[in-house]
Amino acid sequence: MKKRILSAALSVLVFSMTTKAGTISPDEQSSLLWEISGNGLEQSSYLLGTFHMMCEKDFQMKPKIKDALAHSEKLYLEIDYSDAKEMKAMQGMMMSDRKLSESLTETQATELNEILKSYNLSLDAVDNYTEQALFSLIGQKAIPCPAEQVKMFEVELIKLALQNGKTLAGLETVADQIRFLGNAYSLEESIRQLKNGDKYAVMFEKMIAAFNDENLSLLDQLLKNREFMNEEAEKWMLTERNKNWAAKIPAIMEKERTFFAVGSGHLMGEHGLIRLLREKGFTVRPVLN
Repeated sequence: MKKRILSAALSVLVFSMTTKAGTISPDEQSSLLWEISGNGLEQSSYLLGTFHMMCEKDFQMKPKIKDALAHSEKLYLEIDYSDAKEMKAMQGMMMSDRKLSESLTETQATELNEILKSYNLSLDAVDNYTEQALFSLIGQKAIPCPAEQVKMFEVELIKLALQNGKTLAGLETVADQIRFLGNAYSLEESIRQLKNGDKYAVMFEKMIAAFNDENLSLLDQLLKNREFMNEEAEKWMLTERNKNWAAKIPAIMEKERTFFAVGSGHLMGEHGLIRLLREKGFTVRPVLN
């Protein structure tokens, strides 16, 4: 499973955790795990902010996360990684019959080819990539370890869930993600972001430290930089998706005690899941221990 989804998941890594602190008070910014209760729920559900992938040496999963998952009946991720059709769609999002060069001017093609040299690639080598796959190359610079040493947080959650007889589901489909990606990042913007590869590497190291410290305030400061995510990208990769998810989550929680795990950037901010769920009448509090 890990090999099937690693390349595609890199597309999500660099933009999935950017947001604004907004309505979360300072004393609440010390947890990535949140309990959802009240508003007629018979039992609590949980919301976890993840970091999609990191080097094995940096990976940790705290006991409170394992405990919350153990007490839940179902694991909901952004997409359902146990669905073979979804995995096939994810693989398909990486290659295209249309060449990237067909959408580029001669000047743009020359510029992209020059940028790709720092990735040990050429335009010819990636010409059949989709725009999403091109964007995912940033992960080569951001993650400072080879693929075989990468840990995917969602994969580790899936392992725990399956070991304990939990079922899996997704809040959206790969087709949804492709559509949001396309709206968020044009080919021109993807090329611009590829230029920032070395900057992503510096940011990534700081992000991991903040994530493992559960310092949401610092994580927010590191990630909301417009150099990496403009307003249009934030709208499509965070705001619109959060609204869609917040509309689905209440009905899911009514049926069974659920553990939701999404990129940490989806939790906070004016349009973050914590605020959206509170506006629907739920009590959403940090799980500190």
